[in-house]
Amino acid sequence: MVDYSKWKNIEVSDDEDETHPNIDTPSLFRWRHQARIERMEEIKREQQELEIKKKTFQEKYEETKNQLLSAEQEGKNKKELEEALSALSVEEEELKKREEEFKVKEKVMPWNVDTISKPGFTKTIVNTPKPPPTEENMTEEEKAKRLETFINENKSKLKVFGMFKKYKDSQEYLQKNPQLVCEDTANYLVIWCIDLQMEGVSFV
Repeated sequence: MVDYSKWKNIEVSDDEDETHPNIDTPSLFRWRHQARIERMEEIKREQQELEIKKKTFQEKYEETKNQLLSAEQEGKNKKELEEALSALSVEEEELKKREEEFKVKEKVMPWNVDTISKPGFTKTIVNTPKPPPTEENMTEEEKAKRLETFINENKSKLKVFGMFKKYKDSQEYLQKNPQLVCEDTANYLVIWCIDLQMEGVSFV
């Protein structure tokens, strides 16, 4: 059977209550919200203080216990250490009692809009690089810039490829340099041929 009792102890939202016409409603809501936040901060502060005391106690308890063990092994007077350890045992019981009281206080604290809603998940956004523009989406200026970059990176290889006369040699060279298999290679070879023709150079 489902236990619905926990839903009875929910502090409703500030704007759900009806107020008297003569009451400054916005101010009342702000005051109630501030009071609720202060109660939550007090609970959080009390929890932090309790955790610090527990940690300090544990460190002190372990240190005293180790000192007592060393005193027993070395045959030293251990009465003072035994008394200190006994006092720490009393302190431990007090800490446990305070921890139980805090748990009860936290449990009976009314739920509200600030505590009942928590994010279900967090999302990580990975910045992926923008894909390069396709041939159809590139402007003439972008195409010219791309061709210039391509030529600067592959000029020597393009000239070697342009000097081949046999199909087999060209095919093998392209297999070793697949980046040359593109329209930019053809564009460069056309430009190169025009430049050579204008310079009066012929390989025929």
